[in-house]
Amino acid sequence: MLQVQLRLSQNIVDNLDDMISKGLFKSRSDAIRSILLKYEEIEKTRHFYTELICRSKESKNKNNLVDFEDL
Repeated sequence: MLQVQLRLSQNIVDNLDDMISKGLFKSRSDAIRSILLKYEEIEKTRHFYTELICRSKESKNKNNLVDFEDL
């Protein structure tokens, strides 16, 4: 893994430390890594959902495709 340096506002650091004290994360690094991975997952899901909606709209114009809403 690569190491990166990052500057955050005091408020964000306080929020991270609060989440750590509540046992949600083991460390600041763990919190930041987990939050970034979750964001990446959300973006992939958003992209997939957008593609499904697009394909569903296309299916309304073609007889050989199944409409997403019909699944």
